[in-house]
Amino acid sequence: MSIILDGSSLTIEKLVAIARHKEKVELGKEAIERIKVCRAMLEGKIQAREIMYGVNTGIGEFSEVVLTDEQVKDFQRYLIYNHSAGIGEPMPIEYVRGAIAGRINVHAHGNSGCRPEITLTLVEMLNKDCIPVVCQKGSVGACGDLAPMSQIALLMLGEGEAFYKGER
Repeated sequence: MSIILDGSSLTIEKLVAIARHKEKVELGKEAIERIKVCRAMLEGKIQAREIMYGVNTGIGEFSEVVLTDEQVKDFQRYLIYNHSAGIGEPMPIEYVRGAIAGRINVHAHGNSGCRPEITLTLVEMLNKDCIPVVCQKGSVGACGDLAPMSQIALLMLGEGEAFYKGER
């Protein structure tokens, strides 16, 4: 039986079961709908040419630079490459599994603006035991997870390294 990630019912016990014991996960149906609604809202704002920091503008000192549609695609990929730097040994697989489960649970709130396919890919990565290699050191940013999440995103782009069923 899978653990359903819905944005509100994840407990420490469930997280441990996912991270350490490789329990299968599912994204709750209502969570998928919330993700779709938020994504549609974001796409509407993009089509309306509404300026949104880090979505269709640069970041940091380039925050007032508005990007073209083509630049937006390149910029999002660039952000992943730019933040995926890390050093040191790989984090234990269970840490990365826990981080992925946590990210799925955050997406399940329906406030991230990501495409449902992104969250569903994270679900499949856990369920198929295809876990990105994430370095122990190198995170930047206020939330402290930019480097690890970027290293996870690299695998979703078909790049980076992974542990598949425990083997690198």
